[in-house]
Amino acid sequence: MNYLLDSTDVKDFGNLELLARQVVEGFIIGLHKSPFHGFSVEFAEHRLYNQGESTRNIDWKVYARTDRLFTKRFEEETNLRCQIVIDASSSMYFPEADPKKGAYVNKIRFSALAAAALMNLLQKQRDAYGLSIFDDTVNIHTRCKTNTTHYRLMLTYLDQLISHPERDRKTAAAQALHQIADSIHKRSMVIIFSDMFEQSEDTEQLFAALQHLKHNKHEVVLFHVVDKSKELDFEFENRPYLFIDMETGERLRLQPNQVKERYLSQMHEFVEALKFKCLQYQIDFVEADINKGFRPILQSYLVKRSRMRG
Repeated sequence: MNYLLDSTDVKDFGNLELLARQVVEGFIIGLHKSPFHGFSVEFAEHRLYNQGESTRNIDWKVYARTDRLFTKRFEEETNLRCQIVIDASSSMYFPEADPKKGAYVNKIRFSALAAAALMNLLQKQRDAYGLSIFDDTVNIHTRCKTNTTHYRLMLTYLDQLISHPERDRKTAAAQALHQIADSIHKRSMVIIFSDMFEQSEDTEQLFAALQHLKHNKHEVVLFHVVDKSKELDFEFENRPYLFIDMETGERLRLQPNQVKERYLSQMHEFVEALKFKCLQYQIDFVEADINKGFRPILQSYLVKRSRMRG
């Protein structure tokens, strides 16, 4: 049985809350069935049941699936503040919908569901969370809270991202991240979902913005959201294509093999530079391939959270 809802299984984004809950429940059950019980128990706010204790707080759903007795933990205090930042520029809507293929997953859908799943976890653990959404400016920036009304409002914002794709919406990630860094006044975990596709001349400014977040003592995780096969590995058949820049509308008709070698070289150089800067600034860099499941996102959050509490 697959205990994690993979992105390839996501066909209907009609109920983001339900999908997020399925992703989280599958992930928690997977952790309980793994050998890392201590790690998963603390994360999922469960602990193994000790004989003689009251059975009032036993999680019978987990028992039914794992054949192990766990009791729920209840913590009233807020343990953590987490700001989730999503790049909503037009390049994040790649690949675009193909009417012939029906439902699909693209970078913005993947990011929205990953963010919703993280919020579901944060809500379970009584951690506070906020949401920032940017393209060439910061469009939404909410303060960190932890309540059901806030959770529903955040899901509404995420649903709007999925429902309203736009072409020719450019990125100004550096400017937006500087602005967000200035807006977060208490030490937080900052989780960024972005393809980081900035104009080449703005790359150093982009790195400076990431450094700004670290300078303010935040713990930062960058999920580099990509369609790996197409955007990093340039896996296209060698036939004529019309490539369209989703942010500028620029069009280029060519056969992939004409540019593949140079494209791969430049993309490799960019990603390696991004990884190096993240290492230099002590930012967690995680490749988030939209064609893979959400486990890397949830697991990275778990590791970072345990570090912050340690």
